[in-house]
Amino acid sequence: MAKDTASATALGAADLQLDDAVLRALRERLAAIATTTVAAVVDEVPEYRGALGGTAGATIQRAVQMAIAGFLKLAGGGRDVDPSTPLGPTREGAYALGRGEARGGRSMDSLLAAYRVGARVSWRELARAAADAGLPATTMAKFAELLFAYIDELSAASVAGHTDELTTSGRVRERYRERLGQQLLAGAGTDVLTAAAARAEWSPPASLTAVLLPAAEARRALASLGADTLMVGEDLEGIADADPDHPLTLLLVPDADGPGRVHLLRVLTGRHAVVGPARPWALARSSYDRAARTATLARPSRTGAPVDSERHLADLVLTADAEALADLRDRVLAPLADLPPATQDRLAETLLAWLLHQGRRDAVAAELHVHAQTVRYRMGQVRELYGDRLADPAVVRELVIALSATSPPG
Repeated sequence: MAKDTASATALGAADLQLDDAVLRALRERLAAIATTTVAAVVDEVPEYRGALGGTAGATIQRAVQMAIAGFLKLAGGGRDVDPSTPLGPTREGAYALGRGEARGGRSMDSLLAAYRVGARVSWRELARAAADAGLPATTMAKFAELLFAYIDELSAASVAGHTDELTTSGRVRERYRERLGQQLLAGAGTDVLTAAAARAEWSPPASLTAVLLPAAEARRALASLGADTLMVGEDLEGIADADPDHPLTLLLVPDADGPGRVHLLRVLTGRHAVVGPARPWALARSSYDRAARTATLARPSRTGAPVDSERHLADLVLTADAEALADLRDRVLAPLADLPPATQDRLAETLLAWLLHQGRRDAVAAELHVHAQTVRYRMGQVRELYGDRLADPAVVRELVIALSATSPPG
């Protein structure tokens, strides 16, 4: 599209062919026309209001003078410029202007408004000067067409510059943010993390919450979690046990504690997500570790609810040291060791229910879906095997811990 517009502008310039006397008169008025145009832009475009005395005012002044000078060269019929690149430096200046607006964090709205005001005012002043210099009325229409085609092309160049800057800076910022996430996982010091956050243009929140998701779901979830959520999609396999066929992506969600956690879990409903606890932002590795361990213990709910590590704290404690738990089970369940496996399972199940219900036989029977007499019979067997040890609080605690593990660690 830009190439077609440039061609049309070049053809219009060749067709116009202003004579030297008119061009000379217009060039003599260039500085005054530029000043009037800048004043109108600064007065009518809110973003630039009050900018005449500062750096922005000088930038606008140079841009307008360059644009009008470029137009007058073009209006000379292409005699002063290469016809294959009729705008030359002027178009590059407009492109750079668009990039500068993006770097300043501004949208294109103000710059495009400035182009519209500039086109209107400069046309009024140029037309007045051209008429004073004797430009025929029949040529004035072509003069206007060329001016507005020229402004359209400068606008398009600025839009392209703005878009390219956002695209480039966005990619760079994304790489810096992923690097920041990797440094958080590596447990880097606060000074290193603060510097990395500054490079990534990321303001540290009070806390970060780790969310593990299949890679295919992560970007869709990211769109609902806010622009400051960090995504780390590489090197997770080297940090935690992961299924190479189903790689996980880590999201670090800012300030998702309290009511924010309720919102986070709601957003993640229907996704295969595991959510760690909220931790101070520089200690996000702790949240990741918790989420990674929870992922090995729990499966997503059939209802589509994400796995909340806060609901699996007891399981996490029980499995914190798998070898210690295995040794504990072997020791406290030793009195059952000589029984057939099926009998071991029945008595262990009954003993745990008995301890949890504090010996209430009917409650144990209801939980196990057996008759109360069956509970009485089984507990008689248990008492024969354990003797007085069932009256020792320390033994009772060890039995509850050992029996509460869903299965012996392997």
